[in-house]
Amino acid sequence: MINSNNINPFNKISGSASLAKPSVLLLLIAGICLVALILAKMELFGVGLLLAIFFGGIYIYIIFKNPILGFYTTIGLNFVILGMGRYVKGYPLGFAIDGIIILTFLALIFSKFRERVDWSPINKNVIILAVIWLGYFMFQLINPEARSLQAWISGRSIGFYFFFFVILTFMFINTNKRLDTFLYVWGVFSILATLKGIGQLFFGVDAAEQAWLDEGAAKTHVLFGKLRIFGFFSDAGNYGANQGYSAVVAIIYSMTKKGLPKIFFITVGVLGLYGMLISGTRGAIAVPFAGFMTFFVLRKNIKVFGAGIFMIAVIFVFFKFTMIANGNQQIRRIRTGFDPNNASLQVRKKNQAILKGYLASRPFGGGVGHAGDKAQRFIPYAFLSHVATDSWYVVIWAEMGIIGLTLHLIILFYVIGMGSFKVMFRIRDPITKLKMTALISGMAGVMLASYGNEVLGQMPTSLLIYASMALMSNPGIFERAPEEYLSELVEN
Repeated sequence: MINSNNINPFNKISGSASLAKPSVLLLLIAGICLVALILAKMELFGVGLLLAIFFGGIYIYIIFKNPILGFYTTIGLNFVILGMGRYVKGYPLGFAIDGIIILTFLALIFSKFRERVDWSPINKNVIILAVIWLGYFMFQLINPEARSLQAWISGRSIGFYFFFFVILTFMFINTNKRLDTFLYVWGVFSILATLKGIGQLFFGVDAAEQAWLDEGAAKTHVLFGKLRIFGFFSDAGNYGANQGYSAVVAIIYSMTKKGLPKIFFITVGVLGLYGMLISGTRGAIAVPFAGFMTFFVLRKNIKVFGAGIFMIAVIFVFFKFTMIANGNQQIRRIRTGFDPNNASLQVRKKNQAILKGYLASRPFGGGVGHAGDKAQRFIPYAFLSHVATDSWYVVIWAEMGIIGLTLHLIILFYVIGMGSFKVMFRIRDPITKLKMTALISGMAGVMLASYGNEVLGQMPTSLLIYASMALMSNPGIFERAPEEYLSELVEN
């Protein structure tokens, strides 16, 4: 028997010598001809296609080697995908998120191809709730009121993203280092969003953004000659609420850090609050109000709670009962959100009254993707597509009925209640308490703001909320051993 260790290495064919093989040579020639044909027929587009294939192939290879990068890619793409639609017309860019999520799942499975994937991390109550919600979402396909499959597909994020992204979060974010990385990725894109907004404020919009405004967005984004900042988000309302959300999470999370990481998260928080203000979004102020109020309650410290209540009261009085800084357009617009007689609020109440009568005999709603302006491209003459929804909860109510709205609220309050209970009575590690408190407080702010805007269901907020729900359901994996945090307390 020949020992493979004694094979002469000089007898191996490698490198350029392999080109002497006819099969390899023919494959190379065919490849060159294919590239030449693409370039000849498609010209500049062909160059882009080849580059996309080349870098796409490298990216897929990297993802299959390290699947968690797909998770982080989804977070980043989630921030910019809607804004990209202003520059790239005629392509369903939203499906890129679906593609990355599917690719990440495949990479996760194939990375463990020779061994069984351990799915035990997803054995949590929130997964059961996600399965129930996905089942109800699928049921909407046979909703008697539904008229368009395309509309249902357009609303797929309501069901599919929640289910699949919670699973990915459980599988990937399972150490403190990975939790920090998730928050760093989130923070970097939040900073970029603020910087983009500052550019729009001081230097104006670019050609693609101006075209978007000219197509009709100016009605809601240019008020009294002043631009409401929207960054690279879908609109100013989405931008302002998400920036407020990022600010709440980052400011509280900064309390767990020292040195440069602390400075980073404080920077994210301060810039986030500034981005919220320049958006001119009245409802966004609910995010820091509810978020920091939740933080004060979860701290279970009378002094901290008292100081927090006083600070919030001062801000409330500033906006509600004074005219200070009313010359600032952003502050003036946010101040109108504290007026119960505001015309916009009255219109919303009128629309909700109309929906109440329509949905009284439709407990399953009118069908996913069938409500609001977005539905007009699929069902332009349907009743629901001509009634403004405004609130995220009104969207769920209109599209999935009172049954869907009740189930949705049960899931949200169960997760945030369970997380709060663990923070207040189960978790002992003070750092883990703060980390979970940051996520809970941010989610509480978004839940309140979603009463006035469709915040919770819009990218990038939706995926961040889904990831946070998974993390809040599993805080034990981030908790340090008692000796670690006790020695830290002694040093301080």
